[in-house]
Amino acid sequence: MDNFVDIHNHILYGIDDGSKSIEESINILEQHKQMGFKSIVVTPHYIENSNYVCNNKEKQRILDTLKDKVQGIQLYLGNEVFINNNLYELLNSGEISTINSSKYLLIEFPMNQKLKTITDTIYELKIKGIIPIIAHPERYEYVKKNINIVDEWIEEGALLQSNYGSIAGVYGEGAKRTVKKLLKKGVISLLATDIHFPDSEIYKNIEKIRKKIKRIIGEENFIELTIINPNKIINNEKVSTSY
Repeated sequence: MDNFVDIHNHILYGIDDGSKSIEESINILEQHKQMGFKSIVVTPHYIENSNYVCNNKEKQRILDTLKDKVQGIQLYLGNEVFINNNLYELLNSGEISTINSSKYLLIEFPMNQKLKTITDTIYELKIKGIIPIIAHPERYEYVKKNINIVDEWIEEGALLQSNYGSIAGVYGEGAKRTVKKLLKKGVISLLATDIHFPDSEIYKNIEKIRKKIKRIIGEENFIELTIINPNKIINNEKVSTSY
């Protein structure tokens, strides 16, 4: 199978905490192709008041350079945006990007502190036509302690995206246990690499990782989370929130 879709990674060079050069970016993309990925949405961090505040124009310039260098893979623009009170304004001003200009926006929460404003932010985005995709919930300490926290996010209209590496223990045993619970609970809508550098553990162990996930949710649901749903997002179509 060679038509997987990755909607979360840090491949764009020089503007993020991932790839540092065009050579690294090309290397990662070639490894993605070897892992069977056909389409990739690049999602550099956007964190207000940090070094990660590259706007859409510059991100698109870098992405276009990569498109000219790598063949056989489709590349789309996105962001992983750290939650803040100005998300809609940042979208309108061209600072941040939804996934391929769709209604879907990948957002990240603090790892250790559950903000009281999370559900309000999800609701406010929803009424403005934006559907948040919450990155790697299994990595948040408060979700590890109580996975039912995610229910309120889903009820408000959010989707959940887990990392391939979590099932392999890349982010520790806590995230590994939590992603298994979330997958069994049927609340994950998408799987992605969150790759930052070449030769990552995900690349080295991708087949074992995929087999482990299939054992938990089955082949049909695995295809939904890795091919069907990410393609729907790129094409701005409706995605289910459970399986």
